Amino acid sequence: MIYRTIAILLVTLFPLASAAQQSLSDIQQVIRSQLQAFEKRDLEGAFSFASPNIKTIFQSPKQFGQMVEQGYPMVWKPSSVRFGPTVSRSGADYQVVVFRDSEGRYHALEYEMIPTEDGWKINGVRFVEMPDVGA
Repeated sequence: MIYRTIAILLVTLFPLASAAQQSLSDIQQVIRSQLQAFEKRDLEGAFSFASPNIKTIFQSPKQFGQMVEQGYPMVWKPSSVRFGPTVSRSGADYQVVVFRDSEGRYHALEYEMIPTEDGWKINGVRFVEMPDVGA
């Protein structure tokens, strides 16, 4: 009887875990794709991953690109990129991304992600504190 209950739980919960994993994969792919567009200086491509709210604020791919280049140089031209945890808060999903800049400094940024009819979009980025790592 216990094995049957466990089997039923696994069959019921596995699709939920699989959907959550797919969502995480999709979120990270959107961010990767935007970073690849920035690397190629494809501002229209990078702008396409922005949410409608971000598009309204910046009005054009050129203005959006200028903001990223000036305000987020580690995103504009990263030395390395590593994905951290994804968390859900207050009805939104957030992906932490750790960037290493050209001078070797690390920066943690939190991407707010929202689902749209066209898939996941980036609705904002903010700096977050990185934990101190001591020896």
